[in-house]
Amino acid sequence: MGPSKLMTLVFGILFMCTAVVAVTRVLAAPKPRPDADTAAQGAEMALRLTPNPERGREIYLMCAVCHQPEGWGTADGLYPQIAGQLYPVIIKQMADIRAGNRDTPTMFPFTMLNVLGLQQLADVAAYVSRLPMNPNNSVGPGTDLEKGERLYREYCLECHGAQGEGIADEHAPLIQGQHYPYLVRQFEWIAQGKRRNADVEMVEQIKEFSAEDISAIMDYSSRLSPPPEKLAQPGWTNPDFAEFVRAPKLQAGG
Repeated sequence: MGPSKLMTLVFGILFMCTAVVAVTRVLAAPKPRPDADTAAQGAEMALRLTPNPERGREIYLMCAVCHQPEGWGTADGLYPQIAGQLYPVIIKQMADIRAGNRDTPTMFPFTMLNVLGLQQLADVAAYVSRLPMNPNNSVGPGTDLEKGERLYREYCLECHGAQGEGIADEHAPLIQGQHYPYLVRQFEWIAQGKRRNADVEMVEQIKEFSAEDISAIMDYSSRLSPPPEKLAQPGWTNPDFAEFVRAPKLQAGG
């Protein structure tokens, strides 16, 4: 292992230790009261700024530890793919986490203003939104795709688009190319009211969905592929983090 790789590994270990301490403190402290207005104001302010993706690359180092240098997350869905996500959506979700409208304990410490200012948020969001996406995200079992497509077109298409491309102006997330286990978990949390920043109409529509319904619709959604221009080439690794010690890859399902 060369000196640069060793330094990257050491930095990663130290960073994770710091993250654990920060998360522990957050979990021990009283949770911030959900405030939709605060989140909306923060997102609006950040979106008015002119982002600098190059500065965002430097900031992304603290994100790469979990989301991986390519922004592809992990196939088991523990960490989502964030590469290629719509810029306004990244801003909105980070602002929601900061305001307590979305419970993500591991992310919360890194959204605080003393860690990530509004300009920094805009910069890193711009960097992430331009990363090429994983051409081999994990998909579901493929057992009931016809049902999944029918449910998707009935309940999801209007907001997330025919190909899961999302709607930037409405902060509707891009879900194409997302890992199946992550999609299932987030859908369940929305149905259970755990994601308080979810669209109210969506929560009402899906709260009676069965486990089979959720599996089918998320299986179909996981197979919505991004257009070729958004996908990374086979074997691509992020050259901005060439010396980064990457976590072992999990085999994508399906």
